[in-house]
Amino acid sequence: MVVKAELEKLGFNPISVELGEVLLSENISVDDKLKIAEKLNHFGFELLEDRKTQIAEQIKTTIINLVHYSKEPLKINLSTYLSHQINQDYNQLSAIFSEAENQTIEKYFIAQKIEKAKEMLTYGELTLSEIAYQLNYSSVAHLSAQFKKVTDLTPSAYKKQTFDKRKTLDEI
Repeated sequence: MVVKAELEKLGFNPISVELGEVLLSENISVDDKLKIAEKLNHFGFELLEDRKTQIAEQIKTTIINLVHYSKEPLKINLSTYLSHQINQDYNQLSAIFSEAENQTIEKYFIAQKIEKAKEMLTYGELTLSEIAYQLNYSSVAHLSAQFKKVTDLTPSAYKKQTFDKRKTLDEI
């Protein structure tokens, strides 16, 4: 909403504004791009023009939507899902992401899943078995092992602590 409002204040008419992507009705000049970039930067956003950076951001957005906002567990493997969502070969996506983010897609996906598990543990509404199922883990043991590897805590120890160690999505 902030991006759309700021674009409109600058005199642009965005056709659509979705997470990570804006479609404008007209082409814009280099000066206009600079104005937009400056305004977005003020709000903590950045204008991405490099194709590899755009693809890496698209991968991140797709994974965030899958892990944090999808109601259904992933029924196919992540590589197939990303290839279909982004319409590119997974090997290309993997190489681009690793170069742009200095980590693999798999590590990013695991980090997002663990962050979601931390959120679910904090709310305390689900059992560990239910969390493992919702995050598409094969077992509670698998979730617990990954959780400990990423956080240095077991899920139970994380739940017992009195302070919140969660990260914002852009910190992951």
